[in-house]
Amino acid sequence: MYTQFLFISGPEIFIVLIVILLLFGSKKIPEVAKGLGKGLKEFKKATDDIKKEITDTDIVKDVTEIKKNIKG
Repeated sequence: MYTQFLFISGPEIFIVLIVILLLFGSKKIPEVAKGLGKGLKEFKKATDDIKKEITDTDIVKDVTEIKKNIKG
């Protein structure tokens, strides 16, 4: 049974989880996961902000161009 995420199978995911457990210990894993979650949230917010800025900028360009065409 294979997952679609990076073509990683079940046993490979299990091995990665064991390595993480050995590296960080069972008490540190929640802190690491919390930090990763915050990092991903900030990354997603930044990408959304960039997309919004690009979209807004394109709209402003279009409106300016239309105004120029109307004025002749």
